[in-house]
Amino acid sequence: MNTPSRVLRRITAERPPPARVGERCEMCAEPIAAEHRHVVDIEGRQLMCVCRGCYLLFVDQQAALRYRAVPDRYLAFPGFTIGPAEWDALDIPVGLAFFFHNSAEDRTVAFYPGPAGATESELPLDRWHTILRRHPELDVLAADVEALLIRVPGNDIGRASCLLLPIDACYEFVGRMRLLWRGFDGGQDVRDYLDEFFADVSARARDAR
Repeated sequence: MNTPSRVLRRITAERPPPARVGERCEMCAEPIAAEHRHVVDIEGRQLMCVCRGCYLLFVDQQAALRYRAVPDRYLAFPGFTIGPAEWDALDIPVGLAFFFHNSAEDRTVAFYPGPAGATESELPLDRWHTILRRHPELDVLAADVEALLIRVPGNDIGRASCLLLPIDACYEFVGRMRLLWRGFDGGQDVRDYLDEFFADVSARARDAR
């Protein structure tokens, strides 16, 4: 049986490079370019590369469909804070994790990167709901297709930040981290990539307020 963590590890470990010109939509077989959109197969927990026409069929996030289009929304939450006890309660051993709502299981799932790829947090996420009650502005995720990425650099709670990202950006992020990871803490390449990634997505994100 596929669990969310197994599927995410498979996606990040086995997903091919971005499509080359001449590759085809996984739904209708029309040619697609390197820059293309994705939909999520809710039942199979898989990303699919699609043409614009197929993408537009699944943009209604309220419809009860097997597939959902991954939006291109980036949000920043400048007022975000998280207390030491709140972060510790999530039992995330590294300084970042992302959270998305799995509609198939009707729960929020947390993943963090490591040398083996994405690892699911095994701690029940009741405390996550406490964070949402304190920060209701974070409770805006589109299920299955968006994620909240929380970073606590150097475990310094005072520097914590939160971004909302498309789920395909998170998959690519975790996959890249896996390729770069060296040793126990990831190494300098991982730290450099983290800084580069957050600078890039922060520049793209609009203020959620």
